[in-house]
Amino acid sequence: MSDEQTPPGGTERDGTEHGGQDQGGPEPEEIRFFGTSWVRHDRGYALRRAGVAVGSLLLALIGALVVRFAFQGVEFGDVGPFVSLLVFVGFAVCSALAFRRTWEGYVRRPAPSSDSAADKSAQSLLLIGFIGSLLAYFCRSLIEAPGEKLRRAEYTAACERHERRRTSRTGNPAAKKPRPKGKKRR
Repeated sequence: MSDEQTPPGGTERDGTEHGGQDQGGPEPEEIRFFGTSWVRHDRGYALRRAGVAVGSLLLALIGALVVRFAFQGVEFGDVGPFVSLLVFVGFAVCSALAFRRTWEGYVRRPAPSSDSAADKSAQSLLLIGFIGSLLAYFCRSLIEAPGEKLRRAEYTAACERHERRRTSRTGNPAAKKPRPKGKKRR
């Protein structure tokens, strides 16, 4: 199956291992920092989740420190209280929007958008509100691997589709035994 036709939740493979029998099926989609360990919660899954939570919180704190230096630069510029308030509210709104957009990305896939200008402006908001994105990543990693619930639902659906297709087949015609001569088909 090509990349364009691959359904969300995993790639399909049709392996013919072990004597020509179909051993394939959907493969789970990898999650950044977790690979496919989220499927069975193995290979250090708990440690990875703890590391991701601590790392994203630490990066958010460092980011807040950098933003604090930026605010101090605005104060030293003596631009007035209105501009200082405007910069503060701008960062707060961008962080809140980034948090919401990042959190929703863990629950559902974004709809394919035909307006690339809207995506460009959203990327700018996410860049400015990077602290919100990091905090969303931190909060989600306390619950699960970020994006695990969405990918698990897609992977389960893909496995069920594969199983239905596999059980509804009549069999491999090449693997059928030849009929003895002289017997007629009914």
